[in-house]
Amino acid sequence: METSAISQRYDVPRESAISLLASSKVRRAIDVTRADDAVQERYGRNSFGWSLLMAYRLVEAGVNMVQVNLGNNEGWDTHGDAFWRLKDKLFPPTDRALSALLDDLHSTGLLDSTMIVMGGEFGRTPKISHLADNYDAPGRDHWGAAQTLFFAGGGVQGGNIIGQTDAHAAYPIADPQTPENMAATIYQALGIPPTATWQDDLNRPHQIYHGTPITGLV
Repeated sequence: METSAISQRYDVPRESAISLLASSKVRRAIDVTRADDAVQERYGRNSFGWSLLMAYRLVEAGVNMVQVNLGNNEGWDTHGDAFWRLKDKLFPPTDRALSALLDDLHSTGLLDSTMIVMGGEFGRTPKISHLADNYDAPGRDHWGAAQTLFFAGGGVQGGNIIGQTDAHAAYPIADPQTPENMAATIYQALGIPPTATWQDDLNRPHQIYHGTPITGLV
């Protein structure tokens, strides 16, 4: 690949991608199924466990941003059959792999410089419903008014709960936050100043921040 990149004069993003794939550290990070049995057991021998083990190894190798999805075996879009799927299919591998990731980052000193953000694009309806034509058991649908996000590491003050919803977990009633505030929190952890901008093709400046970092989190 490296020879091909030179001879064909790939553009910069392609050259960067090829250099990344050609790195021995990255190759080791990706080849997780050859990890020690004890390590695989801690993370879980499933797509999410292997993915978080790969994420840890990529961070070790110096990769600056890693995204992991839980969805190859199961998805969080629980419109139906929600309760047994959460109990048997979704929560166990998430709890196991995330705990292993946090333990490994902490034991190697990488947690202080690695921010973990876990969440989805929306919440779930406060009331359950049963789409009997599609599912055997009840579930919950899409809900944009409230959801939960998990932050750890990277300067995050652990053990804090920011914000509060009403008794039905339907709407915020204290310290409401926005996606823009979540992004600003990540930008601040990355050391990006609030005044930072990017230029488009016409050299017009655009602000990076469209919110403020979440108070009490970092």
